[in-house]
Amino acid sequence: MLKDLYQSALFPSEIKAMLKIKMEGQKFAPSKQSLEELALVTTDKEFCYSALNKVSRSFAMVIQQLPEDLKDAVCVFYLVLRALDTVEDDMKFPEDKKWPLLREFHKKSYDETFKLSGVGDQDDYTVLLENYPKVTRFFQSLHPSYQYVISDICYKMGNGMADFSEKKVHTIEDYDLYCYYVAGLVGIGLSGLFSASGAELAGLKDQTKLSNSMGLLLQKTNIIRDYCEDLHGDRVFWPSDVWKRYAEDLDFFHKNPHHPNSVACLNHLVTDALRHVPDALAYMSLLRNKKVFRFCAIPQVMAIATLAKVYNNPLVFTGNVKIRKGLAAKLMVETNTMDDVYEAFDQLSREILRKLPANDPNYHNTKAQLETIFATIEEPNNMIKDLLIKEEKVSV
Repeated sequence: MLKDLYQSALFPSEIKAMLKIKMEGQKFAPSKQSLEELALVTTDKEFCYSALNKVSRSFAMVIQQLPEDLKDAVCVFYLVLRALDTVEDDMKFPEDKKWPLLREFHKKSYDETFKLSGVGDQDDYTVLLENYPKVTRFFQSLHPSYQYVISDICYKMGNGMADFSEKKVHTIEDYDLYCYYVAGLVGIGLSGLFSASGAELAGLKDQTKLSNSMGLLLQKTNIIRDYCEDLHGDRVFWPSDVWKRYAEDLDFFHKNPHHPNSVACLNHLVTDALRHVPDALAYMSLLRNKKVFRFCAIPQVMAIATLAKVYNNPLVFTGNVKIRKGLAAKLMVETNTMDDVYEAFDQLSREILRKLPANDPNYHNTKAQLETIFATIEEPNNMIKDLLIKEEKVSV
């Protein structure tokens, strides 16, 4: 905490925001008992929320602020996909069993006998799968409309993961498809849950292109930022059709972080991620529930802040580049309305524009993407008006 305060010493508003977040976070602090111990003494619902706090504290805090009925559905949604991802990530899990299980995993939410032992690269993930019947029973307590959305997304994601076990990310189309399976579907599923809850317009679930872009912007930001971690973990998510324009081997960038080709490749991928921003802004402009809006908007604002941080930054190739915790706290506290979102995206996109090298191979494309973002912010979006008109016709 002291290190974070020191980094924000010149930004008093960030220090104030950090202290506020810390105080609010204490209400949702995870139990000091291990998840394994909690599994023995908690109800199914209590276990699920305890597991959520253990496996994703930051996400848990945001979920807890959602409307009550929707909160339970999103909690289960996250845990089902976390369990699915744990199976996919475990390199020790026999492949002849893993891929069929991923394709069938959506059915396990209706099988109270299903659980796995010793699977997962973190203790809490392992405990989650060992006590999966608790998740299953909580899932089955949800309204059928929620169950359908969660099961459907799990089915599509599990099959997508299995497909990519034999498919590499070569083209931008492959990259988009992979990100759709692991993140775009999450956005589409959340839209389905929001619509089913009544917190948002019924037509929101049909905005699949916008929902997918919300997920792709987040996923691509993480993939760009995590270059070093993935390289050391022998995982490749950067599309080869892009990075091979700049180097023969992917580790060239790690060995030569300041080489013009390394930075140019990084900037190329950031530019690709920026093309999802207009859709993400359009999606957020459709949201009417304040709690749902903050749940969706805060990660998106964090993403554009991260893209501004990593753009033209060779440190991406030698470590994990993150925005200051003080800035993250400030963005969380100050993201409450669509005007706040527009202001953040405008400022952070202009930061990228200021860093844009005149000799960058993608100079014109990057500038065009940024100008599209500025135009989206400046011009009113008619999509919400169109959706409201459709809602009125349906209600009549």
